[in-house]
Amino acid sequence: MSVMKNRAVLRWLVPVTAGVAVIGGGAAVGTFAAGADPALPPRSAAQLLEDLRTSRLDGLSGTVVQRADLGLPPIAALAGRAAGNDLAGLVSGTHTLRVWYGGEDRQRIALVDTLGEQDILRNGRDVWTWNSRENTATHRTLPADAPDRAAVPATPADAADRALEAIDPTTAVTVGRTATVAGRSAYELVLTPRDKASLVHQVRIALDAEEHVPLRLQVLADGQDEPAFQVAFTQVDFRTPEADQFRFNPPPGVKVTEATEGERPGPAGKRFDRKDAEKPDVRTVGTGWTTVVVAKIGDAATGGGAKPGADAPDAQMLAGVLGDLPKVSGDWGSGRLLSGKLFSVLLTDDGRVIAGLVTPERLYEAAKG
Repeated sequence: MSVMKNRAVLRWLVPVTAGVAVIGGGAAVGTFAAGADPALPPRSAAQLLEDLRTSRLDGLSGTVVQRADLGLPPIAALAGRAAGNDLAGLVSGTHTLRVWYGGEDRQRIALVDTLGEQDILRNGRDVWTWNSRENTATHRTLPADAPDRAAVPATPADAADRALEAIDPTTAVTVGRTATVAGRSAYELVLTPRDKASLVHQVRIALDAEEHVPLRLQVLADGQDEPAFQVAFTQVDFRTPEADQFRFNPPPGVKVTEATEGERPGPAGKRFDRKDAEKPDVRTVGTGWTTVVVAKIGDAATGGGAKPGADAPDAQMLAGVLGDLPKVSGDWGSGRLLSGKLFSVLLTDDGRVIAGLVTPERLYEAAKG
């Protein structure tokens, strides 16, 4: 697993033997876990972070349930379909996935629902995506220098990998209660942003007490008692899966598309060439939990301009949904606002998309620039 691998978070990690309650001179570290069931030996936050850093995982398989209640209209799944990626719908609702991990270059994720199965398999440099409902598959060969990272952040470890990147002196790192996840005892590491402009109240990561691998990740929005986002194992096996689990044999009659370098799969087997697509001008404002991403993508940002594939029904519906978003304006300009429990997105009339895990007011500040 890639959690904590070569992460800047290690700059803030104090030596375990120091026994101090500060990370990097700014992020407070809780001392020991409170008593809870199951009973586990006390561990400090610094020790749990060190456990993550030094953990080694050769393989696992299991069932993951992901739940998202972001307080958003069904725009995320719609945007995914318009882009040809039904897996984008994972950002809303409840989904069950089967996952297999056989090393940094062997991974498989299967999303099974009542309408069929969608798989992503990586076996070395070969990546396959398969949709049983449409009976289509796409094969792509990764370049030799492709990063060893899962194609989709489907497991608690994938999600924790991204959350831990945000640790800096603006983050309070403490130890929560122990827990039982997928029948295994776990410690809980709690990340709390200090900046009140962040919509994230806490990120809670349950770590397997023996393997030191994240078994569950919960994200709580500000002012909410229940997680707005949770991904957790309901069953897990730490044995390395058989090699056959990562080999894809196209079923009879399947339509196979070979994606060349620079292309990505599109809807219904169509392909979009990255070099032909306009690359947006992207920059970031701020750091840590309140980082805001600003992208210049043209007048189509608010749904009023033409875009490639705009004649597709899903694309037209997406444009309509964007046009129905609330209008906002200020000394920064005007546009439309998409807001949820954990993040805000501002689509300005001058063709910018400004987004972050922050309040709309922070987006308006970034829009001034």
